[in-house]
Amino acid sequence: MKLSMHQFTSAGAGYRKSLEGWAKAGIKLVEPSANLLDEFLKTDTLASAKRVLTDNGLKVVSGAVGSTGLWEPNPKFAENLEAFRKRCEQFAELGAPLVYSPCATSAKFNSDDYTRSPERIRKVAEVARQFQLKVAAEFVRSSTFMASLPTALRLHRETAHPNFGILFDCYHFWSGPSKMEDLNMIRPGEIIHAHLNDTQDLPRELLDLQSRVVPGDGVAPLARILRKLVQKGYSGPISVELFLAKFQQADPYEMAREIRMKSQKLFKQAKV
Repeated sequence: MKLSMHQFTSAGAGYRKSLEGWAKAGIKLVEPSANLLDEFLKTDTLASAKRVLTDNGLKVVSGAVGSTGLWEPNPKFAENLEAFRKRCEQFAELGAPLVYSPCATSAKFNSDDYTRSPERIRKVAEVARQFQLKVAAEFVRSSTFMASLPTALRLHRETAHPNFGILFDCYHFWSGPSKMEDLNMIRPGEIIHAHLNDTQDLPRELLDLQSRVVPGDGVAPLARILRKLVQKGYSGPISVELFLAKFQQADPYEMAREIRMKSQKLFKQAKV
């Protein structure tokens, strides 16, 4: 398994400084985020954003497009799809092989909505295909439409589009409604990207995005999870994505060094 860094983890440093700091710490694979890219582009160009990557020997493994409302039926789907198209153009220029969007919705749904969803997902996947990208849906523990691995896999199979896959986030999996035995449902090729994060020792009812900690510092059975993902055919990058201010405001170099050390220890333990 290959370690990557998600730009949310060092959001306080901005686009350039986060990438430069990580590169000094030996990080090679990165996952830029749309909001930091937008901030950079206020005073610079997309070509310069790409040079920051190439000058530091960094490879983009995924792009966090920032667009939502792509997976569930909603009245703003056409608007969301157009925003997604623009992000695909940007991240394709940066050299990303795929982009992703979380299913972060709190709306109410019924069984008919799940029947209608695959048609819309195919439209999203077709936009990604136009830019030679794949697109991943991230199931989110608090989502009212796609909160679990089984639901994500079901929609993936019903959509049946070669440019669409699932993003597996360790936090959303472990802290949400999914079960360990659900990992047995995964077929090779269904998980096309992954996020790595640990979970604080709190009642699950109290967990939120701020509850994530550095891999190895929490209580999630990450070694078991990673080992199973590999057994199910996943061998791609896995990006550490953290949201606590103490991580996001930390020196990117020091943060990346700590994450790299602890993640390597975890990979060794998991034998991946």
